[in-house]
Amino acid sequence: MTYLVVNGPNLNTLGRRDPALYGTLTLQEIQDRITRRGKELGVDLSFFQSNSEGAIIDHLQQNGPSCEGIIINPGALTHYSVALRDALADLSVPIVEVHLSNIHAREAFRRRSVTAGAVSGQIAGLGWRGYVAALEYLVNESSNS
Repeated sequence: MTYLVVNGPNLNTLGRRDPALYGTLTLQEIQDRITRRGKELGVDLSFFQSNSEGAIIDHLQQNGPSCEGIIINPGALTHYSVALRDALADLSVPIVEVHLSNIHAREAFRRRSVTAGAVSGQIAGLGWRGYVAALEYLVNESSNS
């Protein structure tokens, strides 16, 4: 069982990008923690990050149909990318949208998620732990199917 973990724009700068808001862990450190939990759960993970909307959509279209589920942090694309929303909606696997910060307690423009309507659920404000919670949810859903 393989699960995709997809990260959008600027998440490659974690660890130095506004640590008070996003934490001090780098993206690699977060991926290491998710990988550890994945091994405990007996599942494989495939990680992808891009600052390019098209590259993310291409990756989802190429790899999404053959995976068990997807964890996605679309970054800023959350708030305006109808193209990403449509790509997510075309997939028939469970998808969890994750945000390190609580987007609902931030600036007004960040409170709207155009992608939320195309995913199974959303986790916001739990920092890196949100990714692990999303993985646990997806694995549980797969085992109950």
